[in-house]
Amino acid sequence: MEWNGGAHWGEVSGETVHFTAGMAGSRTGEAAPFNEAALLPPAEPTKIVCVGRNYLDHIRELGNDKGDLPTEPGIFLKGPNALAEPGGTVDAPDWSDNFHFEGELALVIGTRARDLTPETALSAVAGYTCGLDLTARDLQKQDLQWFRAKAADRFCPLGPWLETELDPADLRLRTRINGETRQDSRTSLMIFDVPAILTYVTRFVTLEPGDVVLTGTPEGVGPIKAGDTVEVEVEGVGVLVTRIG
Repeated sequence: MEWNGGAHWGEVSGETVHFTAGMAGSRTGEAAPFNEAALLPPAEPTKIVCVGRNYLDHIRELGNDKGDLPTEPGIFLKGPNALAEPGGTVDAPDWSDNFHFEGELALVIGTRARDLTPETALSAVAGYTCGLDLTARDLQKQDLQWFRAKAADRFCPLGPWLETELDPADLRLRTRINGETRQDSRTSLMIFDVPAILTYVTRFVTLEPGDVVLTGTPEGVGPIKAGDTVEVEVEGVGVLVTRIG
């Protein structure tokens, strides 16, 4: 959160935010009224690891179901430049004619993690939040890598906060555009669940505290334009609101 010109981590208790010494750190003794603070993306990543095509219905709607189902997670990256704050505005890019939303469950890593197993994977997670994977769909189909389509500035709104006490196995995930529900699914329908994703990723790449993992989007993605309001809601977490400028 931002308070008095500085960025702080904190724990919310009622209407008060108690500042902490970093993510998941101990309380410093300072506090601020929750309703007077500006929320920031609840992560400090060196990288944002994203899973593509992790729901069968989303694979079908994109026309990618002609062969066998994926046997391992499809991974791509966003950089820290892609983060955007909850409640903020992201401008529709003037270099894309097909700008899409993808609502997702996101998680933030709490400890340095390498070679996790399905049994130890969740212990590396600091907390869960809502993620919005913004995508220039036309450029995604053109480029060898999804650098422009997925990793442009502010293409990853995140928030509103971290929920630390949550079981990610079966959560309802909904995305609304201007109040109309466009995505409505459950994390239990993911092809690769959270432990499987973390086990796979950390076989190759070390995850650092503050890194973000997006777990994939269900069916219902579609175009958005200037003036739209996108809401991503994850059961047990809250609602991430992003306005398109």
